[in-house]
Amino acid sequence: MLFLFIGAAILNVYAATLVILRAAVYRTRLYRPMLWNIMLSALPILLLALAFIALVGLLLVNRLLAFAIVTILGVAWLLMLPNASYLITELNQSHRAEGDPVPLWYDIILVISLAMSGVINTIVNVFVAQLLYSVVMFDDRAVSFFRPRSMIALAVVLLLVGLGMYLGRYLRLNSWDVRHPTALVQKVITHFRERGNALACFGFTLTYALFIGILYLTIVTPIVVGMYELELARQ
Repeated sequence: MLFLFIGAAILNVYAATLVILRAAVYRTRLYRPMLWNIMLSALPILLLALAFIALVGLLLVNRLLAFAIVTILGVAWLLMLPNASYLITELNQSHRAEGDPVPLWYDIILVISLAMSGVINTIVNVFVAQLLYSVVMFDDRAVSFFRPRSMIALAVVLLLVGLGMYLGRYLRLNSWDVRHPTALVQKVITHFRERGNALACFGFTLTYALFIGILYLTIVTPIVVGMYELELARQ
């Protein structure tokens, strides 16, 4: 499990390094939005870390306060989570301009690194969230990852991630736009009144949710199986 976190950190640093070297080596403009998106991608896991600290530190002192803080942080985490996977959409190569001096091969590996760091960041976030869920609901049993409630919650979260990515890419909405709910709702309604947008959103959301879900199960299942075998060995 530790290697998953280390790998995610290394991949984020590698992607950020490629962005910086692109400007330094090829004497081109530093594409700051990519660096900003990498930072936003890592932010949700920090919120989960705070939730874990609150859960462990306050659970024995005041159970109600612990759950209240965890709930607030959980909502903030869910709002920020699409930022983790948003890096996938950098694959559109929107940063390249006509006559760009940067070789295409460099930008290909750059955007793939960004996309994969977004995928891994999302997987780490959801995995840690499931760990917290198992601690609260099932006393930290690894088998709880595969319970129906846990799998349904996983599907809902991934669908919300896909929806958040769509809103960010096509409506240019950000997580902090919830501070202006009236303008936010009006913008969303206006968008979906246009013919074809609802269907496009459905296809985008489902496709990306399935993509991340398949990768999530591929990476996380061996880790959970190892945790379960360790539990059995300790009994």
